[in-house]
Amino acid sequence: METSQSWYIVKRPEGFCDILPGEQAENKEAPNITEKWGPYASADEAIARRVGLIRAGKCKPQ
Repeated sequence: METSQSWYIVKRPEGFCDILPGEQAENKEAPNITEKWGPYASADEAIARRVGLIRAGKCKPQ
């Protein structure tokens, strides 16, 4: 069964990045999002991209 859910990486003001499903990340009323990357096809891909953002210094490790 194929789902078309997208995933985003969002940066919080504290510098930490979270992975959110598309409906939460695309919510215009979502508080505390300073930057957003995506969409990604799977949560696994978003996790791998977040590691890259941490290594590049764009996100703090949790």
